[in-house]
Amino acid sequence: MKLFNMLLTLALVVNILCSMPLMAKNKSKPNIILMMADDLGYGDTGFNGSQIIQTPNLDKMAKEGTNFTHFYASGPVCSPTRGSFLTGRHYYRFGIFNANMGHLPEHEWTIAKMLKKEGYVTGHFGKWHLGTLDKAVSAKGPTRKPKENFAPPWLRDYDETFVTESAVTTWNPGVGRRAINNPFYHNGNVIAQNDPALKGGASRVVMDKAIPFIKEAVKNDHPFLAIIWFHAPHEDIEAGPEYLAKYSDLGEKAHYYGAVTELDEQVGRVRKLLKSLDVEDETLVLFTSDNGPEKMVGNRKRRAGETGGLRDRKRSLYEGGVRVPTVAVWPNKIATAQVNDKAMSTLDLLPTVGYLTSAKTPRNIVLDGENVWPLMVNQDFKRSTAIPFFTNKVGTLVDKKWKLMAFHNGKRELYDLSSDWNESNNVIKKHPQLAEQMFQILKSKYFEFKADFAQMPNKTTKWRLMPQFEHGVK
Repeated sequence: MKLFNMLLTLALVVNILCSMPLMAKNKSKPNIILMMADDLGYGDTGFNGSQIIQTPNLDKMAKEGTNFTHFYASGPVCSPTRGSFLTGRHYYRFGIFNANMGHLPEHEWTIAKMLKKEGYVTGHFGKWHLGTLDKAVSAKGPTRKPKENFAPPWLRDYDETFVTESAVTTWNPGVGRRAINNPFYHNGNVIAQNDPALKGGASRVVMDKAIPFIKEAVKNDHPFLAIIWFHAPHEDIEAGPEYLAKYSDLGEKAHYYGAVTELDEQVGRVRKLLKSLDVEDETLVLFTSDNGPEKMVGNRKRRAGETGGLRDRKRSLYEGGVRVPTVAVWPNKIATAQVNDKAMSTLDLLPTVGYLTSAKTPRNIVLDGENVWPLMVNQDFKRSTAIPFFTNKVGTLVDKKWKLMAFHNGKRELYDLSSDWNESNNVIKKHPQLAEQMFQILKSKYFEFKADFAQMPNKTTKWRLMPQFEHGVK
């Protein structure tokens, strides 16, 4: 009888455990929050040396985590970076050659698709810019081909979405010229422009929808993925009165500085939430930017972004266009108050998140990023592949400390970023063999991407030919 009771008790315990496989599995999965600013320059944060812009929450992240000083947006403008951010694949593979061009194909393997298969709830909040959100209209008009490029996030493996197709004004984002054919959509439903929820700072408006999503996920004991892509400080740049007051003697530039500070507050807000929910130790939080700051031209006095001494700005493959401020924090996991100067990219996010969540990428999916978790915890690590970039005129390859630039007119430049990060000293004459080796790697990448693109179904863009690689090839 005693043996029978023991067996019965054991059977009951086994039955209970077997009835909760998802919960047991989920408790071992970290939460993932990936945040990105829009057009934030490398020198626009306190942790990267800004003496003007107040970013106390981002600075605190750097003190409690790691500042990655050699981190790249994978493209010099937003849409290419965003596509590669979500897929770990170069934007030339799926035809997002520039902003407002192409869309995120449904067949692409994304962070959201990957984590949904692991039991995660997934949310995307803020700017989308990877396709249109309505089949009839687009923020960029009929030339955007809204029907052909219809690719909203609610059809891309997200459970909760609150997004705009394109940029909005950074204060009262529901109105103004940027709001024309560019409304906010909540789970596919248009939010009226006069909705009180769209008043105030654009970053707060976005975070107001991300916060309930996180709370609900924690309440239901689900691991979550929250992609939060702020609109600030992209044009139209406007700051509210309380933020302008912080920079009252700085003229029109105060709008830029105020928009960044408003964004910073929302970063602090989500971190405070994690602590209050007692999930701070279970959550990786990363913040970066989609490219460098907008160019300072003419009377655009609100374009006040800084590169921290890096060469050139947005739309350029020089460092100022693609090296971006990046910090990550995860208590008891990521080293605190550390500075990491190893080359990394938004291409690396998917493979790194895949490693942390034990998610498997299908064998037929070719990734261009790498799992850089060892770098995040200050372990020895050497990249097995260099980081490629392409625009319509320039191809670039970063391999450890070396950077090659190959222009459409045949000109090439080589820089040693370890001693010349503002790219003022072209050393190609000193290292011609290295430059040629790097060029051949870059050329092979170009044709690899071209072959991949040729196989993609339902293309809405044409391959971007680059003469520096096509020369002599039939």
